[in-house]
Amino acid sequence: MWRDVTNIKIMKRIYKILLAIPVVLLLGIIILWQVVRYKPAWDNSRGHPIEKATIEKEGFTKVSDLKWASPQGFNLTMDIYTPKAEQESFPVIIIYHGGGWLMNDKRIMDDMSTYLANTGKYVVCNVNYRLFSDQKNSVKLNEIIEDAFGAVSWVKSNISQYKGDAARIIVTGDSAGGHMAAIVTLQGKDLDSRGFKDQPYGFNPTWLPEDKTSEDIAQENGLAVQAAIISYGGFDVLRSAEGGMEKWSNIFWAVGSSWPRGILGPDINVNEHPDFYKKVSPYYNYPTSSAQALPPMLFTAGEKDPLIKPADVQAFVKKLQEAGHEEISYWEAEGQSHAFLDSGKSFEEKAVPTLEVMVDFLDEIFY
Repeated sequence: MWRDVTNIKIMKRIYKILLAIPVVLLLGIIILWQVVRYKPAWDNSRGHPIEKATIEKEGFTKVSDLKWASPQGFNLTMDIYTPKAEQESFPVIIIYHGGGWLMNDKRIMDDMSTYLANTGKYVVCNVNYRLFSDQKNSVKLNEIIEDAFGAVSWVKSNISQYKGDAARIIVTGDSAGGHMAAIVTLQGKDLDSRGFKDQPYGFNPTWLPEDKTSEDIAQENGLAVQAAIISYGGFDVLRSAEGGMEKWSNIFWAVGSSWPRGILGPDINVNEHPDFYKKVSPYYNYPTSSAQALPPMLFTAGEKDPLIKPADVQAFVKKLQEAGHEEISYWEAEGQSHAFLDSGKSFEEKAVPTLEVMVDFLDEIFY
């Protein structure tokens, strides 16, 4: 009897192992495919290729791969789309792509940029920023956020050359890009030349006008935006880090061909330095309406998103509303999962219905 029970247990273990083998192999194939698919088209030490070119399309002119900054010698570029509509100037949409801060570049937002430019109503700036894996896998999350701030600063100083109106700026992004668009909107005054040296003093934008410091910009509220669209963004980095974001369990490290590490540097960890993680989390950094008015904001989520659940987005929307901000809207894309706004074969089916909502939202504000 005892032997029979033992044999059954052994057979069950063998059966589980046999079942696990194809699962592991399949996971390995998926990871390898993703690594090949998302292999960077840029030098991880020197940055994105600067291949500035002007492309004429039926509804817009596109200036591609324009260098806008070079932090520590790492080239950052953007694409600028200017509608051909007969209008002196246009509101400007700045787009930050998603990818867990570990993969993708602005190309994943090409279809969205084209769609928005073809409305004939908006100049579009599709932005590259650094990833964790860049500069020999040393980039920190606060530096990525500083790239996001720097892009706004550059656009405000230069976009008039492309018929953009620096007084009418919109930021948007999905997933990791949504996180950055939220921080730009909520923490535009949270600037400090010291950055994150001894403590998280504030953010020092990657690009600033030559005659301005971070403190000058903060005092002037020079990074203020006039609207924001936040798509399935991650708002609580502290909770994500506590849940294993900096470990192999976060598959984005493997997809990004990177070794897991602390996202705020080797000397900062989530257990001993939670304030650093809170500083990069919109969840803990938003003003009350009496302290500072926020611009109109539209939050979007995919109904079936397993990574950024609609309930999490709704919870953050509620926090902002409870803080007294009334111009906060929410849209849920029926049947959609994560990254439904990305470029690809299903773009028309997955993205366009939500983009129509986004354009209606912006038209109400700017037109």
